[in-house]
Order: sequence, then C-alpha cells, then structure tokens
Amino acid sequence: MRSRRRMSRTRGSGWPAPEVTAMRLKYLGHSCFLVETARARLLIDPFLRDNPRAPAGEANIACDYIVISHGHDDHTADALPVAQRCGATIIANFEIAEYFSARGAKTHGLNPGGSCEFPFGRVKLTLAHHSSSLGDPLNPIYLGAPCGILISADGKNLYHAGDTAVFLDMQLIGRAGLDAALLPIGDNFTMGPDDALLALDFLRPRVTVPMHYDTWPVIAQDAAAFATRAAQAGHRVEILAPGASFMI
Repeated sequence: MRSRRRMSRTRGSGWPAPEVTAMRLKYLGHSCFLVETARARLLIDPFLRDNPRAPAGEANIACDYIVISHGHDDHTADALPVAQRCGATIIANFEIAEYFSARGAKTHGLNPGGSCEFPFGRVKLTLAHHSSSLGDPLNPIYLGAPCGILISADGKNLYHAGDTAVFLDMQLIGRAGLDAALLPIGDNFTMGPDDALLALDFLRPRVTVPMHYDTWPVIAQDAAAFATRAAQAGHRVEILAPGASFMI
C-alpha cells in the first residue's frame, strides 16, 4: 500500500522522479541536521555553538543551504554566521528570510504551502502548530508562521516537523510518500512520545528519526522506549546519537 502511494506522487505531482542514489542524514543534536544530497549540503535548524548536544567541532560545519522551520533561537542561532562564512542561502518563511536578508545573508522566502525548485531539488513549507519569535521576551520579534519542511531530492522525500504539535492534516503531508520523517518527541515545547506515535499513524514514513529531546532536563525522554512502542505499532524508528549519520 505504501509503495503504491509513493509511486503516485512521482506522476504529475510536481515532485522529481526517483534517481538511483541516496540521501545522507547527519544528526547534530536537538533539531539540527545536515542533509547531504547529490548536489548540495543542507543544514536544517542550525543550533550548534550553544547546543549542549552538538558534537564537538560541528560549529564550523560547511553547507550550501540553510533551511529554517521557525524563528526560535534554538533553531536559528547559528544561521547568520554559518550563512556568512559559507555563502549559503537561507530558505525559510518570508519573515525569517527578510530578517536575515536585512542582516546581509542570501535568502529565499516561502510561505506555508508554497514550494520552490532549487538546483538540488524541491523545498516545500508545510503547516505546523506552535509559536515562533526571536529576541527579548519582553519585546519579541514576530517571524511569521512556524512551518514544517518537505525536502525532495535524489528521489527521496524528507519531512522535518519543526516543533509542532500533532495535527490531523499530517495525513495530507504523508500523501507525499515520506522516505523519512524527523519528529520531535521531547514534550513540553513540542509533541511528546504519545502524540508522536499518533503522528506516525498519519504520516506513515518508511523511517522516523526522533529529535528535540534530551537537550535540557525539561525535554528528557527515553528514545529507545519510543522506538519500541513505534515498532509494536508497525513503524520503524532510527535513533541517531549526535554526530551519527544515516543513509536514507
């Protein structure tokens, strides 16, 4: 059933036809990942220097694009210095793109539901349900709607959920035919393990990587227990230690 769904999204859906290659995913702690495709390196939600779970030395990571789900500091903290050092283009919602463009970065702004073709593949922003702002808590900067991220490259579809709560329209995101989903399980600021299991039923990815947990005590979780429960429900979970990589 899942294979038929994945086949249909390559026919007239605007998503590139599959190629014989693989996408490499490297976990950098919290919600930060490096995605290496055949044509580019994408850094998602860069939070490195002040991230207690980031592997040593990764603050000097190189990339061609930076993709941001929302404005919170634990998803944007290293975006500008990395973009300036690498000459990387920041892809994000319009408000975040304008914020970093005004500070000298190359950017490409999108809105939820919008997508764009890049040299490496397609990026589409999806709905997400949580808050998004940056700066002084007494005078926060509004940075637009929070988003999830769909990346289509090398014949693979990757979904990064951001900090979202579970929501029923995840079923529509799952229709893209997801090869991998990166889901928060930390609770408190995002969905926790129980709701993440519901999200898996809606999304039906081939494999799931948990994120946004264990960075601080308030979001401590037993990822192995989550993986066991997911397996019992028919889902595959791949737990990545910070610094570990996985071929999708």
